[in-house]
Amino acid sequence: MTADAVPPSAQHRRFASGTARPAPYRGLGAEIWRWLCSAYLRLSGWRVRGDWPRDLPKMVLVAAPHTSNWDGVNMLAAAGYYRIQLKWMGKKELTDGPFGGLVRWFGCVPVDRDAKADLVRQMKDAFAAAAQMTLAVAPEGTRAKSAGWKTGFYYIALAAGVPIVMSVLDYGTKTVSLSGALAPSGDYESDLALIKGHYAGARGKYDERFAR
Repeated sequence: MTADAVPPSAQHRRFASGTARPAPYRGLGAEIWRWLCSAYLRLSGWRVRGDWPRDLPKMVLVAAPHTSNWDGVNMLAAAGYYRIQLKWMGKKELTDGPFGGLVRWFGCVPVDRDAKADLVRQMKDAFAAAAQMTLAVAPEGTRAKSAGWKTGFYYIALAAGVPIVMSVLDYGTKTVSLSGALAPSGDYESDLALIKGHYAGARGKYDERFAR
């Protein structure tokens, strides 16, 4: 059963791993980028698994394990393969200068980092203003060893009313997998257990740093 065959109202669903169908065609530029990303993945020995959930125009994409700068490279390559432009949170100062437009073009969603308590509202507004949005978040918050996952990704999805999609970067099998989706219920601990279940067997590049 593919991701599209599962009712979108289901709170938690797992995606089939036998295929890796991308999002719809987005133009010649996206196709050239997809070819380049596919070539990188193939030459570096990485595979992509799981169909892109076409019924989910907005989501928080959880990318883990995050233990190396290479995680970002591999995640961007997988996104290119899927014809998806990832959005990411960055300091608003990054978009204020002469290259601000370029930074936005590369996916930056400017936020006021000084207003940490207001970060959830800022991202809720950003989701509301967008017709489509895939916000990539590394829940560990750092490449170094951490005590656990940050909660921001969860409460952003909850406030914005968007699903959380689990993306697994497994260095043990050199696979980037779209593993499943969850509509946050508000019960953080119960939902986190479901989310982390998708990462139980995954290995990071520096696995001792991965906060399971």
